[in-house]
Amino acid sequence: MTLEAFADTIVPGVRRSPDDRAIAGVCDDPGAVEAGALELLEHPATGVTAGLGPLSQALNVHAAAYAARREQTLDPDLPPFVALSYEDRAALVLELTAPGHPEKDGWVLLALFSNMAYDSAAHRSTAEALADGHPGLLAMGFAKPDADGLWRFPDYSYGEELAKRHPNTTASGSPE
Repeated sequence: MTLEAFADTIVPGVRRSPDDRAIAGVCDDPGAVEAGALELLEHPATGVTAGLGPLSQALNVHAAAYAARREQTLDPDLPPFVALSYEDRAALVLELTAPGHPEKDGWVLLALFSNMAYDSAAHRSTAEALADGHPGLLAMGFAKPDADGLWRFPDYSYGEELAKRHPNTTASGSPE
């Protein structure tokens, strides 16, 4: 729940239900959590899976200290970071990712992976993610593949031809 709240702070989204506390609900569209931020963070290729538990615990320690400094009372039934308002979550993340913070690298990694889950669906096949309605790829207008699963851009992705087609390029788009 804490890591979901962190990912939602980086790329906010709509609540999954009225009682969802991890997602603050400051957006009307799906965000990092629905895009699979936790799935990406838990993927072994990220190299961060072993540190997720300690980072989650540290985030809650920081959130409790943040609330104490501001004389805020947090809901004791929630992890401290989740109990913060969205504005306070964002302010705390800004502190944790600031130059000179001793734990900055860990927080920046979590933020990068939260963005990556939304922006590129790095943990999934792009074609499958698009077919499943991945919110980030669709929001960016990422082109869907042709019926055979391959991407071809007859109109050029930048609206103009950037280079001439290599003479040895096959019909599938691969070089010989």
